Amino acid sequence: MIKKIIVSACLLISFVSFAQEGTASPYSFYGIGDVRFKGTLENRSMGGVAVEQDSIHLNIENPASYASLIQTTFTVGGTFGTSKLKTSEESAKAQRTTFDYLAIGIPMGKFGAAFGLIPVSSVGYKIRNDRTDTEGATSSQLSGTGGINKVFFGVGYKIKPNWTIGADAQYNFGKITTTSVELLTGVQNSTAETNASELSGLGFSVGTMYQTKITQKLQLFTSLSYAFATSLSSNTTRVISVDGDSTPITFDPHGDDLKLPNKVTFGAGIGHARKWLVGTTVAFQGDGQFANYYNSEQNVRYEKYQKYAVGGYYIPNYTSFSNYMSRITYRAGLKYEKIGLIINNESIKDVGMTLGAGVPIPGSFSNLNFGVEFGKRGTVSSNLVQENYVNFSVSFSFNDRWFIKTKYN
Repeated sequence: MIKKIIVSACLLISFVSFAQEGTASPYSFYGIGDVRFKGTLENRSMGGVAVEQDSIHLNIENPASYASLIQTTFTVGGTFGTSKLKTSEESAKAQRTTFDYLAIGIPMGKFGAAFGLIPVSSVGYKIRNDRTDTEGATSSQLSGTGGINKVFFGVGYKIKPNWTIGADAQYNFGKITTTSVELLTGVQNSTAETNASELSGLGFSVGTMYQTKITQKLQLFTSLSYAFATSLSSNTTRVISVDGDSTPITFDPHGDDLKLPNKVTFGAGIGHARKWLVGTTVAFQGDGQFANYYNSEQNVRYEKYQKYAVGGYYIPNYTSFSNYMSRITYRAGLKYEKIGLIINNESIKDVGMTLGAGVPIPGSFSNLNFGVEFGKRGTVSSNLVQENYVNFSVSFSFNDRWFIKTKYN
């Protein structure tokens, strides 16, 4: 029964992921859009820290973790987000409900495998410059939708009980559609330009995880992963139309291919397994080529991405049978990111705090996870936009033993 539910959920969520508009950020105009966190809610609730070789939670940020699974794990998550966008003069509010990930991990002795679907980036903005009160002035409206998703397959291998390695292969695909409408005050007709860019490309990443005892109860956890640079081929169609013209002009300008840079992520932490953990993660990504002819501006350039995070969890009593509340996992974290974008000589930063809880489902290793994230992106300085956001997330992690032959006496 659970397998049928999982298959149905995979089909439904795959369809929803293509249709959703996963952001309302004006910064999603640039590059491939608003780059999403590509991990599970369990790790997101700790600021993005993912250093432990967990046996019942899937870590999709480092393929080496797949070898540590002891049960087949199905996990799926989504987020409802609210944000307040403001400049030095105006403000607006937006809401979005998004699918975050779907993945399945399968243990195979010393090996472990995982596959799934993850949104990589989202585009969803509406920017209006209203100058209808000035004769002869041009008013404009920019809007964009779409984004990039990836399907992945990875394998992990346990070299030693405390040392694992792994590798992932990903296929990135998606479509970004942008529309620009211009209206000259005093003139009836308007001009509209629509660009639809289909993007696709392969990606690869590798990782390793190692843990060792410091004392009888205290352990050291480490994680290292590396994503290779990759290219996204671009197939773009451009349509230009004028009100009153029944035959829009359509042509293929063959948009520039995008270059996604390499990325290295390192994490370390100390703790007592299934009791508490405190860790940190740092990530660095090189310069990429994100500009296409429809999203490039003279006041915009790209820089190296950086992320610094600290976080952890606490479980009062993992093995308690009499006190259910003692088995809840409490999580928290802090993050600081330079998202790799410079506008008007201002580096765009994202600073946030996360909180979460993992609620066990009685009679199983499965759990229901909740998380909330408070953060700020951008600034009102330099004629830019500041986003104050709150994200409420929920995920399910189902664990079961598959591929076991039933025995009869």
